[in-house]
Amino acid sequence: MESCVWTELRLRKELFGLTFALFKFYPSTTMFLRQITDSSLAQNAYLIGCQRTGEAVIVDPERDVDRYLKLAAENDLRITAVAETHIHADYLSGARELVTHHGVEAYLSAEGGPDWQFEWAHGNPKAHFLRDGDSFHVGKIEFKALLTAGHTPEHLSYLVTDHGGGATLPMGLLSGDFIFVGGVGRPDLLESAAGQKGVMESSARVLYANLRATEDLPEHLQILPAHGAGSACGKSLGAIPNSVMGYERLFNPAFKKALTEGEDEFVKDILAGQPAPPLYFARMKRDNRAGPVLLPEGKLPQPKHLSVAELSVFLGGVKSVVLDLRSDRTAFMQRHVKGALLAPLAGGKLPIAAGSYVEEGAQILLIVHDPSEVGAAVRQLIRIGLDDVAAWMTLAEIQEASDALMTTQAYITTDQLHEALDTQPEAQVLDVRGADEYAERHVEGALNIPHTRLAARIQELSADRRLYVHCGSGLRASLATAYLAQQGRDVVLVDGAFEKIASSLKTTAKAKF
Repeated sequence: MESCVWTELRLRKELFGLTFALFKFYPSTTMFLRQITDSSLAQNAYLIGCQRTGEAVIVDPERDVDRYLKLAAENDLRITAVAETHIHADYLSGARELVTHHGVEAYLSAEGGPDWQFEWAHGNPKAHFLRDGDSFHVGKIEFKALLTAGHTPEHLSYLVTDHGGGATLPMGLLSGDFIFVGGVGRPDLLESAAGQKGVMESSARVLYANLRATEDLPEHLQILPAHGAGSACGKSLGAIPNSVMGYERLFNPAFKKALTEGEDEFVKDILAGQPAPPLYFARMKRDNRAGPVLLPEGKLPQPKHLSVAELSVFLGGVKSVVLDLRSDRTAFMQRHVKGALLAPLAGGKLPIAAGSYVEEGAQILLIVHDPSEVGAAVRQLIRIGLDDVAAWMTLAEIQEASDALMTTQAYITTDQLHEALDTQPEAQVLDVRGADEYAERHVEGALNIPHTRLAARIQELSADRRLYVHCGSGLRASLATAYLAQQGRDVVLVDGAFEKIASSLKTTAKAKF
């Protein structure tokens, strides 16, 4: 008997084969398509161009649009249009930048009611508002809007048809945050991130209905999603960059549940186990709706190289924040600038840490291994609206700073926690994992606050109790520990795997419902 794994591989090969057969049938295709991924946010934009006319559209761009313009020019294309699938929660859109500084046409959703409109674009002659079934063209390529609400009320997906290549059927669906590889868009963010009370269940039911409405779309249709593995806009997303409709119907758990099971079961499943969104998501919703602040002359910030002599003056600023971008958390704990936040540039943790712990308008100093890291860090920060990147220094330069400006942070390993609590029974264990991880198993008596929500819930922590902070591996706990130390709390990092804690301390599970 054929194994399940081989069955999946065979079906996937057949479905992709059908897609490639369509391209073979239309060898004169005129379409250029490139997925542009921001690994730090697991975000995908799409540059799609007509090679006959040289026109191109960028779909769901981030705010630093220079890289899209460069890619288009390198392929003999010019970006004449920008399209958005929805009002984003995890990054600032580049649509307004492109319209204002580069004169492109914008195609935006008119769905969702008055509360979910692109306010910045109303009255702008370059803005065109689409409803379900409307189309626009870029060269010989057609983009047909489908209302795919649920993740957000105004959400559109776009069917892409290459008429210039002779196609009479769409080749792909720019699905935004509607359908991902291995998942679907989360319907709870309006409530959990944007603060609209009592809407997550109704949003989940709308999502269910729109997933069911895709049943007439062809099997060969490529799914071109706005996010991949690591994004907080869905749960358990696949690391594959794209897929096809037929495969996702068979093996995408949430999509399959919508197609084969009842609405109530789908709603219960899709709302369970969603990760706590970072605090900055609410700000992104607000700013993308009103219109992100335009970058001065469309250019990125150019932070100053700070000298050691200037460091104490910077630290004395009312809104100064230091972001230490190193990945070695042990080295950070052993010596770092007083009040610094740990925000590793590698591994995509900078946006999560900065977005969770840095207030809007903060004056930011970057601590980098090498000056070459500054540009990447600036891009990641301006994508989440942290524009005031004032200065940078290297780790080597920081080592020359006065001891009065430096500090250490207490830390222990997971197998030392049992002994620490025996001698300090009044201490509080803080578990900064997700709520689903906590529910599965946790230290008895531990308080659970996901690290991305810590700044909003810090008042729940007693100011006169020592905190022992842990997560699943030590990484999230190290970010949280640095933040709590910055806030003046008596805190100790518990570094290491949760399994070692569980083997030496009494643990329990929270009842699931």
